[in-house]
Amino acid sequence: MELVAGHLLLCFVFPFLMAYAAASDLLTMRISNRVTGLVVMGFASYALLSGLTLNDLALHLAAGALTLVVAFAMFARGWIGGGDAKLAAGTALWLGIEHLADYLLVASILGGALTLAILYARSYPLPQATLRLPFAVHLHDSRTGIPYGIALAAAALVVLPSAVGWDKLVLA
Repeated sequence: MELVAGHLLLCFVFPFLMAYAAASDLLTMRISNRVTGLVVMGFASYALLSGLTLNDLALHLAAGALTLVVAFAMFARGWIGGGDAKLAAGTALWLGIEHLADYLLVASILGGALTLAILYARSYPLPQATLRLPFAVHLHDSRTGIPYGIALAAAALVVLPSAVGWDKLVLA
């Protein structure tokens, strides 16, 4: 029964939290501490219910800690937002050290594409119909950053199928 609960967290809760973080960042240009806290608490529940060994748990924790240190150094330089740094670290917990490089590579590619698309869109005036949408006006403002949480969440969902635990979804 615990294994089934662990799989439910992996298949439904984690993807939902990633989608919520991406939507939140798009609409508000902010990823709340509650969302990243739920990502971390979800992983803690997953670790308990999925039967991760202590060695595997240590590798997942190392991925989260390493990502947190690097991401906060990037935040301190003003390259990314604090919510992005925390989301990347929480996501790294779920994916583990084995898939961390894949996650960061995919996030970089998707983030670069997202950045270019937003910068391109900002070079044109907003269509009249979108002027009533506060998030669109805010996103179009050149003084506004890029909602990188979208790329982080999408990269997590791209890498998730090859992550630890996904290959064990045989529910017998």
